[in-house]
Amino acid sequence: MFVKKLHEWVKNQIENPTKVYSTKGNKGRKELVLNEGDWVWLHLRKDRFPTKRKSKLSPRGDGPFQVLERINNNAYRLDLPEEYGVSTTFNISDLTPFAGGADIEEEELTNLRSNCLQGEGDDAILARKGLVTRAMSERLKKDWA
Repeated sequence: MFVKKLHEWVKNQIENPTKVYSTKGNKGRKELVLNEGDWVWLHLRKDRFPTKRKSKLSPRGDGPFQVLERINNNAYRLDLPEEYGVSTTFNISDLTPFAGGADIEEEELTNLRSNCLQGEGDDAILARKGLVTRAMSERLKKDWA
């Protein structure tokens, strides 16, 4: 009887500080749960994507990709192209929710990956005229108006 009480007391002495540590450690965290069909950005880690992260100037993320299956609250299967050559299952720490909305067309996704400044030509005016001073900015305002 005494041994059972001693074991119970030791167990409580171990569990109580663990609860305190976990509540303090998780104080500012919010749990993220994704559903099937949600769109996410993928974090490209060097060890998992060595061909995509060859230099520090390479993009650190790619996407958006669609969630195909929720394995549990921590693991998800993505609709990843075969050219990546890795497993399609990822931890939640590698995923960031995409804020574009659920009704995204394939054409809109390809536009996200392109440079939005290409073909516009407005930046060429600034590049030709050199340093933009106060007087230059007034002239540019008049030209654009």
